[in-house]
Amino acid sequence: MNDVTTRRRSAAGFGIFTLVLVASFVALGAWQLQRRVAKHALIAALDTRLAAPPVALPSPSAWPTLTSAKDEFRRVAFSATYAPLPDAMVYGSGSAVRDDISGPGTWAFLPAKLADGETVVVNTGFVQNTMQDRAFEDRVAGRLVTGAPLTLTGYIRFPEAAGKLTPNEDAAKRLWFNRDHRAMARALGWGQDSAQLAPFYIDLEAPVPESGIPKPGALKVHLKDDHMQYAITWFTLAAAVVIAFGIWWRGQRRKAA
Repeated sequence: MNDVTTRRRSAAGFGIFTLVLVASFVALGAWQLQRRVAKHALIAALDTRLAAPPVALPSPSAWPTLTSAKDEFRRVAFSATYAPLPDAMVYGSGSAVRDDISGPGTWAFLPAKLADGETVVVNTGFVQNTMQDRAFEDRVAGRLVTGAPLTLTGYIRFPEAAGKLTPNEDAAKRLWFNRDHRAMARALGWGQDSAQLAPFYIDLEAPVPESGIPKPGALKVHLKDDHMQYAITWFTLAAAVVIAFGIWWRGQRRKAA
């Protein structure tokens, strides 16, 4: 095999490798642009849901049909009575959906009974509290449980799955580290019949307690949108590979000459 044949095969192999890299980088850039379009559509849909007037809470017969994709952040209003059952705390540090919340504290979760006996878990708001003081939380929850029905306005939310690094709940303190109201209900006896427990919980917007604690409020979704930057990065890499190949090919031609 002569040197010319060897160089040609080497150039062909490097050319194919370059083509694969360029095609991969361009495809990744195009994928990021597609994700950007989808993200903008999602942001627009969520903004529309959050700004819409509250509608009636879906009936229990419709609960199995609700999904996070089409119902998350739907604004609803309903009448319910907070049940005289143990509350739960969910530790958090700030909020991705509340501009008025910062620093560490806990979200106070309480079960509420509908007129027909079904249970809807309500995140009644934020308690600024770095020590997760159980006695203080009990007093906060106790002020809410009056036995009288209330008209509640809030947003449908769906439970979170625990991540690999999420700490386990502290049963003694009734303290959780992810918003899984179903796990709270099982541990604290909020619903004897799981069919009567709503598959979602409510992030409360109103009413606000006279003391302001816990602190409910309006939600605003902030979704990260870096897809254009990622797309530019991938397209830049594709261009850099093409330029590098061109420089290499030019050098090879000069050697051959």
